[in-house]
Amino acid sequence: MFEKEVYANRRNKLKKLINKGIALFAANQDAAFNYPANIYHFRQDSYFSYFFGLNHPGFIGLIDFESGDEILFGNDFDIDDIIWMGPQPALSEQAAKVGISETYPYSKIADYISKAKGSGRAIHYLPPYRGEMMMELGRLLGMPPHEVKANASIDLIKAVVQLKEIKESIEIIEIEKAVDTAWLMHTTAMKMAKPGMNEREIAGTIEGIALAHGGPVSFPIILSINGQTLHNHYHGNELKEGRMLVVDTGTETTTLYSSDITRTMPVGGKFNQRQKEIYEIVLKAEMDTIAATKPGIEYREMHLMAARILTEGLKNLGLMKGNVDEAVAAGAHTLFFPHGLGHMMGMDVHDMEGLGENHVGYDEHTHRATQFGTAYLRLGKKLKPGFVLTNEPGIYFIPALIDKFRSEDKFMEFINYDKVETYKDFGGIRIEDDVLVTETGNRILGKPIPKTVADVEATCGEKREWLKMDGVF
Repeated sequence: MFEKEVYANRRNKLKKLINKGIALFAANQDAAFNYPANIYHFRQDSYFSYFFGLNHPGFIGLIDFESGDEILFGNDFDIDDIIWMGPQPALSEQAAKVGISETYPYSKIADYISKAKGSGRAIHYLPPYRGEMMMELGRLLGMPPHEVKANASIDLIKAVVQLKEIKESIEIIEIEKAVDTAWLMHTTAMKMAKPGMNEREIAGTIEGIALAHGGPVSFPIILSINGQTLHNHYHGNELKEGRMLVVDTGTETTTLYSSDITRTMPVGGKFNQRQKEIYEIVLKAEMDTIAATKPGIEYREMHLMAARILTEGLKNLGLMKGNVDEAVAAGAHTLFFPHGLGHMMGMDVHDMEGLGENHVGYDEHTHRATQFGTAYLRLGKKLKPGFVLTNEPGIYFIPALIDKFRSEDKFMEFINYDKVETYKDFGGIRIEDDVLVTETGNRILGKPIPKTVADVEATCGEKREWLKMDGVF
């Protein structure tokens, strides 16, 4: 947790953006894993955590935009809880930690909402993403659960995006802690990427690093020699010489801030010539677009810049042909780069995505594209100082997509399909860093993680050791 003033200031800023009605911020509930008493590791709702800070289930924080009241609804622990959990602070003590003096038992929230509705007051809430919360909000609001998400407050969504998209200095510190842990995760993976290893051995080891440093991982680990599958969570392959291992992973801090880093490494420690050629193209796209990232520029322009760099590189290798700008405008590059350059990142690895990507990554000035590939760009709008985003270009040879495009005679004037056929066994390469937009440009966050060919190969050749990182424990 941060100091209580942090949460009080955030709530006060929200009150300046909305002046009518009340807002509900529901903490997550415990969720059963495979039977009622065996629950998943608790993960707090990010919006409740942002404004109310407490890492306990079953609370609702309420802000009254007209009276200015701030209330925490919840229940004190009873002796049955204490037997299993040990001594627990009272509800009033927890509320005081985040600058709230008014508390009520959870059962009182229904009456408060009923009175507000009876007075014709707006009830603001954010779209829920868990079934149990849709059920609970439906009960409290007198609404069928299937209608709850659709009736979420657009005013509150826009206000929360306006606040959360600009990261405070304390948030940047937390994100950098998460990136520093990711440094250890990725360098460990590089040292373990040896022929004969199984993917799950590496995935399990680096997830353990995340947990040991306050984790868990910020999303299920993507780790595979089949890097042409963008979100590949299967970890059952044996590593073999001549393959590459794509590792896309990160961790959360105890305050829920995330890292999201991707590195591609050669099994056995050395890229072959074909791999090195493609790798250098991806690396140039990543480094050049990061260098060009600054306030006032649309991130969609960074995406298209990456597309042009990738297309130029592939043309130089004979995999693409024709005019580069025309190829990108037509979307021919999407055969090799079928996703967006990056997304917002912060307390969630896809920050605020549950509020709707178009609310978070786009605005009234920048609208989402409809073209295949470019439509998957999660962040397109103009950048502001304080944004934290990912930059993650890639080149992939996806056999099914190659076959589909070729069978449809797509982009015949831009793609040399005969040569592309010889790369169907290649896999994919992605390189990703987490970037802060500053007043004058940008800064890559955290301890630099090896990404040049020379540095990756050197790290792959090092002996794996268990390390304790200064400042993490």
